[in-house]
Amino acid sequence: MYQAEITALLFVAGDQGISEKELLSLLDIDKKTLKYLLSELEISFDSDERLGFRLAKFNSTYKLVTKSEYSDILNSFFESGLGTKLSQAALEVLSIVAYRQPITRVEVDEIRGVQSSGSMNTLIARDLIKEKGKKDVPGHPNLYVVSEHFFDYFGIRDIKELPDFDSFENIDIYENEENLADGEN
Repeated sequence: MYQAEITALLFVAGDQGISEKELLSLLDIDKKTLKYLLSELEISFDSDERLGFRLAKFNSTYKLVTKSEYSDILNSFFESGLGTKLSQAALEVLSIVAYRQPITRVEVDEIRGVQSSGSMNTLIARDLIKEKGKKDVPGHPNLYVVSEHFFDYFGIRDIKELPDFDSFENIDIYENEENLADGEN
């Protein structure tokens, strides 16, 4: 049971990974048991030829990473352009950052109602958003803004070229859905 829970946590943690400390807290197990379970998972993932990923440890953080023998197919995927699409979650986060910048990750989470660190890491990795200073509040969280690449990516020169945010708030979603159901535009 713990191994499935660990795998699920590793999966949702994504590129960020999950620390040993977080695993111990979430699973409410002792360090020796966790080390054993992680060792068993590592052996299981490495030996299972049906899996394209393995368990990796970076300092005290664990992540699922792709097995090196699949590097050729992964390179083909990214070179084909198929790997450049943004998920719905990433697009939501990107639009929030664009319209509300500078903004902290916690503020993005509050707007979306769900945790957004994975999407933010993706956007940072793709150079669509960047850190720009710290907010002057306790903890001094990072502030995020869109990057210069954001403008190239969307073919705009200035943030003012984005559609007016207030026009989105005035759209009656249900009315539009009814019109579409009736065949209207």
